Amino acid sequence: MTTVRTLALAALCLWAAASPSHAADTTAAQQLARWSAQAGSPGNADKGKVFFTTRHGGEWSCASCHGTPPTAQGKHASTGKSIAPLAPAFNPKAFTDTAKVDKWFRRNCNDVLSRECTAVEKADVLAYVSAFNALKP
Repeated sequence: MTTVRTLALAALCLWAAASPSHAADTTAAQQLARWSAQAGSPGNADKGKVFFTTRHGGEWSCASCHGTPPTAQGKHASTGKSIAPLAPAFNPKAFTDTAKVDKWFRRNCNDVLSRECTAVEKADVLAYVSAFNALKP
């Protein structure tokens, strides 16, 4: 029984060490590069701003919860829950966990678009929110 537990623990440790999606495993710049590569073109901040502030035929836009610009504390449109600033220059934890980036893009895109965002849309939004680095306090 001890051998089984030891092997199970060893397997868990190997899995955790090999897992590419753990806290602080990435940066906003790396996420932008990731989605730009998948899109086949660099993210466009101007297109990202339009995408971010447009309601896309639904009830909400990204800006409905994250604000315009996304440099201050936001508030969830239906629950009222506080949301940390989305722009990485104003929130050092933004876009630093690949698993959370994927989860929140999937969830929020479904809320705003009723579908997942494309790689182009993700790259454009990341280019837009990353453009606020010049405004960093």
